[in-house]
Amino acid sequence: MQYSIIQKSQLEGALRLDAEYYQPEYLGLIKNLDNLGAVPMGKVAENPKRKFNSQKGENFQYIEISEIDLSTGEYNKSEILGEDAPDRAQWLVKQNDVIVSTVRPIRNAVSLIRENAKNLVCSSGFAVLKSEKVEPEYLFTYLKTRPIIKLLDRKTTATMYPAITVEDILETKIYLGNQKFREGVKSLVIESQTELENSKHLHFQAENLLLAELGLSESKAWENNDLFSIVNLLEVKKVNRIDAEYFQPKYDKLISKMKNQNTKLLGDLVSIKKGIESGAEEYQEEGKLFIRVSSLSKDGITDKDQKYLNDKLYQELKKDFEPKTDEILLTKDATPGIAYVLKEPLEGIVAGGVLRLKVKEDVDAEYLTLCINSIIGQAQAERDAGGSVIAHWKPEQIKNILIPILPKPIQQKIADLVRQSHEARKKAKELMEEAKQKVEKLIEGK
Repeated sequence: MQYSIIQKSQLEGALRLDAEYYQPEYLGLIKNLDNLGAVPMGKVAENPKRKFNSQKGENFQYIEISEIDLSTGEYNKSEILGEDAPDRAQWLVKQNDVIVSTVRPIRNAVSLIRENAKNLVCSSGFAVLKSEKVEPEYLFTYLKTRPIIKLLDRKTTATMYPAITVEDILETKIYLGNQKFREGVKSLVIESQTELENSKHLHFQAENLLLAELGLSESKAWENNDLFSIVNLLEVKKVNRIDAEYFQPKYDKLISKMKNQNTKLLGDLVSIKKGIESGAEEYQEEGKLFIRVSSLSKDGITDKDQKYLNDKLYQELKKDFEPKTDEILLTKDATPGIAYVLKEPLEGIVAGGVLRLKVKEDVDAEYLTLCINSIIGQAQAERDAGGSVIAHWKPEQIKNILIPILPKPIQQKIADLVRQSHEARKKAKELMEEAKQKVEKLIEGK
């Protein structure tokens, strides 16, 4: 049994009386921070409250909580017109701001704004922090450490949609150490971000080389702006589709360019195994990985919205549904067409919305995966996928997508660039973890 003895004067104004709030783990962290001379975050950072007002006809870039990489802090942006601005688009952010999710803080959606953009906007679900007293890289790292995530989660008050306020964050104590210590953390973060940029550049090189070899390197070279197409009845019967979306001229143009190359059907290159749907009632907050569509990206298995299965169920399913090293994981539902080559063994089960592809011909798995992730695979997935609410890409359709078979030396060069990209990303994660651990050891008194 764990217990804490709390003086009445320690009840934080009697605003919280529940035992969860006064767990020994939390009290120990707070004591360590006090002994280190930590100060409230509000002493070194502020919330600038730059309210965003959308203007009709004006473009802006929008960051949503779901678009934050939980391990690296990277963010994806969507380009939106002012008249289409979602209600959640609320705060203007600037270079060196740190944005922190106030919704489910335990998920740790924290990011450092790296670019100097004019109209960059984040969701109302973020708290925006700026500081001129402490390095933004250090503030970003500090907010991503396990002890501080726990102390922020401690302040949540709801059970279904746990959330905190900006004031909760600013009241949380921050250990500053000396400038040399903070500079060491900053250096690791900058090096990590450099590796991430290198990773993106290498992937861009690989994709550009692929498209150049296929004559698709010019921007939207495959697209066709015609608003109609003439289709033979035989073709309609062949694909069992009659909707105009499927027969857009741009798809014909892409396939025509592909047919000028040596191509094979994906089904001739790989064997395909389906995942399994365990049912939401089996989900746990910890255990063995359950690899769903939402937790898979072209860069790997992410921490985003991850679910787990208990060990007993895992043991029952692992023989048939655990992925193997060098298999390609491919999403077929919701966001079809995301592919990733598994680099190392893992203990987990593949969900029903994900397929396992095992290469059975002499083609490089990384090359094949890039083909699927590029416009080549994405256009075919976009054309084929059906469903009015949730998109579904049928295995029979997936088997029939065209894959260009370039000469072996070109395949190898493309695959090597992709591997270098993944190595750079792996290095970036390791550097970020090292930066966090430097801070965590002090906070936890280790």
